[in-house]
Amino acid sequence: MSGFRWSRRVRIALLIVLLLGLLLFFPLAIALGIAGVDRLGVSGRDVRGSIWQGRIDQLMLGPVAMGDVRVALSPLPLLVGRARFDLRRKAGLADDFEGAVSFAPGRIGIDDVTGAVPMGRLMSPLPIGSLSMEDVSVRFAAGRCGHAEGRVRAQVMGQIAGLNLSQGLSGVAACDGDALLLPLVSQSGLEKITLRLRETGRYTAEMRVETSDPTLAGALAAAGFQSVGNARLLSVEGSL
Repeated sequence: MSGFRWSRRVRIALLIVLLLGLLLFFPLAIALGIAGVDRLGVSGRDVRGSIWQGRIDQLMLGPVAMGDVRVALSPLPLLVGRARFDLRRKAGLADDFEGAVSFAPGRIGIDDVTGAVPMGRLMSPLPIGSLSMEDVSVRFAAGRCGHAEGRVRAQVMGQIAGLNLSQGLSGVAACDGDALLLPLVSQSGLEKITLRLRETGRYTAEMRVETSDPTLAGALAAAGFQSVGNARLLSVEGSL
């Protein structure tokens, strides 16, 4: 008895079905590995689901805990050679957020991020408790900051005698050479935080307080600030 042979049309149809199946159920964990999200310091306890409907349990941005996040690949950017993963956490909490991370050859960044990122003690002794973002987008290309926009507000944790920073410090994201620059200013304009973040995850941050009040100067010195003329400076650097 002669062997069974499929027609060319049937073989093509089966191949299409197989490719569609791989596309529809392609694991999110493998896709994130291919995209290289670790370059942004992104990791998670568990990654599950497909690229279209996945989830990262206990998402971490460096040492910063972001909670459980839903992830979905956006199809339209694929047409221009860019992979965009939409991220969303809506739990009715103050630190809910949504936005995206995107990747293309030689490029990496975040898109349209709105929400709060808890900083914990990442930048200690700098007293930044969280960063609240509003439509923040950043692109790094060939190791340099190529585009940045959106408003950022730093919420200060703890208290320093003589300073009222209950409204936080805010500013607009910008590029400064190879770094993302966040120039944040208080309502009075006397307190400033300048944060620079590079594609590698390295950051530098400086808090500057202008004062001629000896009592406040003493409190700032006790908190680790250094004296530079009428200003008091506190600087930190590290990596995500």
